[in-house]
Amino acid sequence: MSAQVSPAMARRYPLTMVCEVTGVARSSVYAAAAPSSLEPPAKRGPKTPHTDAEVLGAIRQVIGESRFHGEGYRKIHARLKVLKGIRVGAKRVLRLMRQAGLLAPVREPRRRGNVVHDGTIVTSLPEQMWGTDAARFQTEAEDWCWFFFAIDHCVGDIVGWNASKSGNRFEALLPIQAAVRKCFGSVGPDVARGLKLRMDHGPQYTSDDFVGTVKYLGIGLSYAFVQEPQCNGIAERFVRTLKDQVLHVYRFKDLTEAKRIIGEFIERFNREWRMERHGYRTLAEVRASLQEQKGAA
Repeated sequence: MSAQVSPAMARRYPLTMVCEVTGVARSSVYAAAAPSSLEPPAKRGPKTPHTDAEVLGAIRQVIGESRFHGEGYRKIHARLKVLKGIRVGAKRVLRLMRQAGLLAPVREPRRRGNVVHDGTIVTSLPEQMWGTDAARFQTEAEDWCWFFFAIDHCVGDIVGWNASKSGNRFEALLPIQAAVRKCFGSVGPDVARGLKLRMDHGPQYTSDDFVGTVKYLGIGLSYAFVQEPQCNGIAERFVRTLKDQVLHVYRFKDLTEAKRIIGEFIERFNREWRMERHGYRTLAEVRASLQEQKGAA
């Protein structure tokens, strides 16, 4: 009808009038008149030299070469740029990994109200605050065993650890003493003065022997808020990483094998693990850089 000419006005009927009379939406008319195409719309913006198939192949290669499990798209994006020289958008990497089913499954976040702790626990220099925590794992010979560790809140690397059958206060102290010996040169009175130790209210960490020994070393006690694990979030996040990469992956025959595998992972973690807050540099690079800055100052 819109192609017909009005005898009174000697002009074609306007599309607005035709749609109003017939009760058809103008968008439907435009859609029907538009040329149909079976090809999906092309990506807008500048074109990169790498096709989606090439980028996806590189992503699969990076995942296959990585010695860690379940890394997210941000780390894969960083590895593509650093190791493969492929500079593409992070959202493009996310899209391709989602379409190919390469994203690690994640738990839905728990809805919470306002938390008590809304500050930061990340320090500007190493050896200002350490976090400590424990995790349990099983072996075929000893059944349930314990893993204790100390982690630096600035770098994020493991400065001391211990695995044992017993989970008492003395076993929990061994990573702290080993870390003090490693970072401060010796174990003695007030040798680590100025350092704080963040921990939860577990029985090992509230015992008189643990508290007394830590104070003897000059370390200040910094307990997390009750039922607020984010206060000890640096240590809690490493526990999750350890479970994803080691404890939930391997089946240990005995404690000796467990110590060997865990020790190899921690050495690899301190040397090769990358964190977003460090610009995806390895932890070894971050510690070396901070020590160089400290020496220059």
